[in-house]
Amino acid sequence: MIRVYHNPRCTKSREAVQYLEDKGEKAEIIEYMKDPLTPNELEIILDALDMVPMELIRTNEAEWKSEFKEKELDDYELILAMIEFPKLMQRPIVMKGDKAVIARPATEIDKLL
Repeated sequence: MIRVYHNPRCTKSREAVQYLEDKGEKAEIIEYMKDPLTPNELEIILDALDMVPMELIRTNEAEWKSEFKEKELDDYELILAMIEFPKLMQRPIVMKGDKAVIARPATEIDKLL
């Protein structure tokens, strides 16, 4: 099963969902902005992406600049920051099995198909 960690307000996220639909792929859509992830779920995603938490953070977001930029945070604190402020997560994340990609551009999804 393919999962899309989706923010419907994000153009790139909508493009990824459409890309999967155009390819005839069924996906579970997870709107992480409405239904926050748990630390364990985010750790699983990071493992699937083969990334450390800092690589998943959008450092240009206002929340990052105002709340975290000047702080020294460990990986778990970064995970908690992304849960508290889900807008900080790079998106969209598309996951299949134990592999995932940040689907920018949407053709990155082909690496999972």
